[in-house]
Amino acid sequence: MKLNYYPETDSLYIDLSERTSVESREISEGVVLDYDADGNLVGIDIDNAGSKVDIHKLTVSKLPASVETVRG
Repeated sequence: MKLNYYPETDSLYIDLSERTSVESREISEGVVLDYDADGNLVGIDIDNAGSKVDIHKLTVSKLPASVETVRG
């Protein structure tokens, strides 16, 4: 899973899978869910993320994975 924030557009994209998105559905204003060919959720796109989520703090708890920070 990857979280990518794009400050120039204030959008947050959450990659849930490496699979390719073939369908998108807007579930509320500025929140789009992306699905693969099998109907599985593969990503979440949040426009105007700064006003919808707290982009300044990320808490990870009890995930069975390593956490990698990439600064760009």
